[in-house]
Formats: sequence, structure tokens, C-alpha cells
Amino acid sequence: MPKKRIGDLLIERGLITEKELQYALDIQKQTHEKLGEVLMNNKIVTPDNIAKTLAVQLEVDYIDLGTVNIPQEMAKLVLRNTAKQNHLVPVQRQGDTLFVAMDDPLNYYALDDVRKATNLKIVPLIATNEAVERAINTLYGNENAKQAIADYKKELGIQDKETETSLSNFDFVITSNAISGDGEGAPVIRLVNSIIERAVAERASDIHLEPREQHMDVRMRIDGILRDILKVPKDVTVSVIARIKTMSGMDVAEKRIPQDGRFAVSVLGKSIDMRVSTLPIAWGEKIVCRLLDKSNTEIDREMLGLSPEDTEKYEKLIHYRNGVLLLVGPTGSGKTTTMYAMLNELNTRDVNLVTLEDPIEYNLEGLNQVQVNAKTNMSFANGLRAILRQDPDIVSVGEIRDGETAEIALRAALTGRFVMSTIHTNDAIGAIDRLEDIGIEPYLISATLRGVISQRLVRRVCPYCAEEYDPQQEEIEKLGVKIEPGTKFKFGRGCQHCFNTGYSGRIGVFEIMMITPEVRELIYSKAGRGEIEKALKKEGTGFVSLREAGARLVIDGVTTTYEVMRVVNEND
Repeated sequence: MPKKRIGDLLIERGLITEKELQYALDIQKQTHEKLGEVLMNNKIVTPDNIAKTLAVQLEVDYIDLGTVNIPQEMAKLVLRNTAKQNHLVPVQRQGDTLFVAMDDPLNYYALDDVRKATNLKIVPLIATNEAVERAINTLYGNENAKQAIADYKKELGIQDKETETSLSNFDFVITSNAISGDGEGAPVIRLVNSIIERAVAERASDIHLEPREQHMDVRMRIDGILRDILKVPKDVTVSVIARIKTMSGMDVAEKRIPQDGRFAVSVLGKSIDMRVSTLPIAWGEKIVCRLLDKSNTEIDREMLGLSPEDTEKYEKLIHYRNGVLLLVGPTGSGKTTTMYAMLNELNTRDVNLVTLEDPIEYNLEGLNQVQVNAKTNMSFANGLRAILRQDPDIVSVGEIRDGETAEIALRAALTGRFVMSTIHTNDAIGAIDRLEDIGIEPYLISATLRGVISQRLVRRVCPYCAEEYDPQQEEIEKLGVKIEPGTKFKFGRGCQHCFNTGYSGRIGVFEIMMITPEVRELIYSKAGRGEIEKALKKEGTGFVSLREAGARLVIDGVTTTYEVMRVVNEND
């Protein structure tokens, strides 16, 4: 009896429709890709859907590698090169039988390679491509990291049991020669390289190295949340810190004062700029590395996740020819990304656009970007004065930190320039209070301010493990919005794609305050926050608070109530 085609099986299982299948087949005729690849590339099905359906078609077992702990001895049974070249991972041995997970169980050449290498009977299991890749890196990464620390201790003549247990949490390392440096094969260099490469692979924004009494914790901020990665033995800690300080151009001998440095690396095909800072703490020097992907400069409004209503406001704000536009929010709220999206859009040949930044995070073609430098007295205030002598049409100031910079920026707007900047406040209305707090007169704020964009980043529900549920009344009350009866919310149950967190990636939540004539008059008359807020919330103004914007994302199934309340953190 002939096996059913995968398209028919997907329809039988209710995963696609006849129309979607025909659409995919039409694309396949042009691209000559496998049908499963076409369906996944067009977001019609998930990799899990394809893998489970192929398991039925090929009569092999499906394995969820995200829920399996692969014994470390598997790394010695099948060598790393064999696993990488054939894109498979050994999972378990039972007698003379070895079970291997792969995304293509019909790859008989790969199965034969493993059979010859092990002299065992090989039974293939099917898993997603991403899951196999991660499992390979997990299994062999552990081995390489342990070996790097063991080699280092051997060099120093240290013998203890820390090496075996210190990397129990080091579950994913990619080893390569992507990061250059003297003595590439040195154990400490290999270990530091592995930490950096993991951070890049996991899309971490920061690496935290924190010395403790008996070890050093390594944590990474992934999707805005710090996650424990590994513990480095105390004997290795000093050398790891010294290595990073050397790469960053810091004084390795100086351990009593904070230092700042930077270095650039090429990792996994990406150009990464590392901004490094040290801080003396009780048990040594804490290091934080901020990762900036220099190869990702194609930032546009589509990346921001603006709603149609917010897009309309955004469009109006960035096309003012004069005035001030402020972006507000705490560190890590996505202000810089929004700013660069605006700069990319405003960067045309008919305007003189100059930026003043500390630091310059992305180099954009055609922009005149100025770096703040305290050593040469190039402060924000002094730099802004110099820029205004350069006949600018648009000026972007990285951050307004003091009254002097703020007054220069706002007075520049009075003379026909469009000025954009960031300022640290909790919400959009708070920007007005902040400007007054640093000494700006209300009349100047009223005359120049065009709008304020307050934003946060919330984690998205993982699309691979998302499940619908009926929200409780308490949850609805927390959001503070009315919802239609029968509305379903979503949450992620946790899977291999999201590291069992239930979240994958982030999206912006925006509160955009347009300065209406009524609000302008209230600012001028030194009205309180309550009056301004009341005027903004009048029907027809289109003002949406951060909490309301977050609630919309919950209703749309993009994020969760917990995530909105965690990030927005409004006081009732």
C-alpha cells in the first residue's frame, strides 16, 4: 500500500486546508523546495507539525529533544564532527542499539557513518532541525567547556572536583574560531569565546559575570530576563576577568575603580560590538558586557510592532519640520531601536541630519554621527552647540541628561530645527515634569514639544507552544479594559523552541502623547499632571496608556497579562 503524501496527511490532521496546500504547491513549482520547507517558510505550519507528520508518513518515532536529558557519555560514543556533519545527535544506547535523533531519517549515508563509527545498530528518530542543532550544541558544548576548564587547571597543577560539577548549567556552547586573539587555543580563551558565542546564539543583550566567594556566576539577559548560565570555578575566575579586560583595552592591574572598554568580534556570521564595564564588588570585579549587533542596521517601523493607530501618530510626529520629539522609558525599553528606525526613515539626501550619541550604537550610511567624548570636553551640551553651527535640519540627541542640554535643544527647535532625543521618565506625561524639574520654563516646553513616545518591551507568547484559555475575572480587572464575552487569552506552556519559558522574542508597547492645543495651553499655564492626563483621555484624542496598549496585545494573543503587569508596573 503506497504511503500517503505529506500534504494529504497534513490535511487529514487538520493542520492545513486544501487552499493552503495548493498555495504551497504553486510556490514549490517555482522554488523547487521541499513541500514542508515551503509550508514552514510561509508560516502555514510549525516545524513540530512537519516533524510529527513525517513521523507518521515514514513510520519512525518522533522525539521532543527539549524534554530529553541526553547522557554526557553519548558525546564519546559519537564524535562531534560526525554529529555535526550528518546533523544528528545520539540520544540513548540500549545494548547493541543506538537511537539517534535527526531531521531527515531517510539520510542513509548519515546512518551508515554512525553505524561504522560505533559498530552498533542505529535506529533513527525524527526531530525538528532546530531541536537537533540545539541538542548537538548542548551535548558537545558541555564537553568542550569542561575540557577548557580542566586544561586550565592542569596547566596550573590544580586537582579538585570542581571541574566536573561547575558546568552543570552550561547547557549550550558553540565552539569555533570566530573570535580572534593571541593564543587561540588557550583554555581560558576558549572558555571566554564560548560564553560570548552562546550569548550571540541566544540573542542575549547582556552578559553578567559576577564573582562570588566560591565561584563566579555567569548570567545572560535574554528577552529582557536574566537567566543563569553557568558557574565558573573560583580558580578560573581571575583569568576569565583578566581576559575580558584585556580584550576591552582596560588596565588589568587596576581592580579598585570602575572601568569602561569595548571590543569588536565576528561571531556566527555577525559583527558584534561589545561594550564592557567593570565594578569592584566584595569578591572581585563584576563585569557586564552589552552586545550590539552591528550587522543589523536595517531597522524600520515594521520591526517596532506599532498598531495601526500608533502608526498614524508615528507618521505625523516624524514629519514635523520643527519642534521636539521625546522618547521615554527605562534602560532596555527599546528607545534606541525606535530612534534608529526614525533616523533610517528621515535619512534622505535633501536634509542635513546630525546625531549626537554616547555611544554610537549603529553606523548608518549617510548620517553625520558625533560621539560624545568627556576627555575632549565634547559633552552633550557642547556637542549640540557645535552641531547647531553646522546648518542642521534634523538633530538627534542621544539623551537629555541636564538642564543645559535640554534648553539648547528646545531653543534649537524654536529656530526651525526638528530635534529628537530620549529622556528617562516612567511615562509620556512624566517627560513634562522631568523637563520642568531640570529647569526648563513651561513656556518653552509648550512652544516646542510636539509629542512624546513612551515605550516598553514585553515578551511574546511562543508560537510553537501557545495555548488558549478562558481568562479569570481577576485577570481582566488587572488589565482594566472591557473584553467581549468568550474572548480567549493565550499562554505558552513551554517547549524546546522557547527554552521552556513560554515566551519567544519581544514586541514594543507604546504610549504616544500628541501635544494638542488644549495640552499645550495646560503646559503653559503650569497645570498639574492630573489635568493634563484628564485632557488626554477625553474621547476623540486617541490617547492610549501603556496599560491599555498592553491589554490590547493580551486580547490579541500576543503576550500575557503577567508580562504586561510586570513591564508596565503602573500604580493603581
